[in-house]
Amino acid sequence: MRYTLLLQYPEMTAAELGDEALADGMRAFAAYAEALDAAGVLRSAEVLHPSSMTTTVRRRDGELLVQDGPFADTKEQLGGTFVIEVDDLDTAIDWAGKAPAAPWGAVEIRPTATRFVDGAWSGTTPVQ
Repeated sequence: MRYTLLLQYPEMTAAELGDEALADGMRAFAAYAEALDAAGVLRSAEVLHPSSMTTTVRRRDGELLVQDGPFADTKEQLGGTFVIEVDDLDTAIDWAGKAPAAPWGAVEIRPTATRFVDGAWSGTTPVQ
């Protein structure tokens, strides 16, 4: 089963974090990605720019609305994703609990319903 781990945590600038904490965080995320890869479960990983660089697009009553910055006004923002393929939710939970963001943020686990690869859709229809 394919799962996306959505890493949500309070955003801080490099200056707010400090050089040592930034370097520690980068090492922790690199080690986590390497562990997932070594286990053969990592399918992709993305680190996102800060939410201040976000552009949110919505369509309301036929009008395209473009907003600079994140749509959600929260302390925690989506900071990155890991897509893993494991046997079951329990295994996904185990990996999510090892994410460096778990102690100071949240890791949402979302199963993949469908995916587009090599020009075609595969998977199942999302359950609502």
